Amino acid sequence: MTLRARDVVAMLLVVAVLVPYVGYLMNGQMPLIEDSSAMASTGLVLGGLAFWVIRGGGRPTRPGRAEAGSAALAIVLYILAIALSGTAAAELLLAAFVCSLLLVFALDLLDRGGPHHDTTLHR
Repeated sequence: MTLRARDVVAMLLVVAVLVPYVGYLMNGQMPLIEDSSAMASTGLVLGGLAFWVIRGGGRPTRPGRAEAGSAALAIVLYILAIALSGTAAAELLLAAFVCSLLLVFALDLLDRGGPHHDTTLHR
């Protein structure tokens, strides 16, 4: 499997979620990210953008069941983290949300790399 330019861009967007999240864990806040709801919203925007980029910029391709399920899980975890903002549960939900973003990204890369997605010509 070779990485496409959009894969690299999506990976950078996922890293752009991880870097402030690690800083948030270490300091309790980052510039422009003062609480768990702001961190979750940052993750949702950048993670959603990464999903859009890696899926081909909105081309009508259908994600697999695992990808769709993990994306739905990520959205549910985001909603719960926002709803319970300011509680200890929000921090755990935020951690689960960030992990689910990584899972969505990994599943999309793995699904695309399977033999049914091989577009090279064999002689």
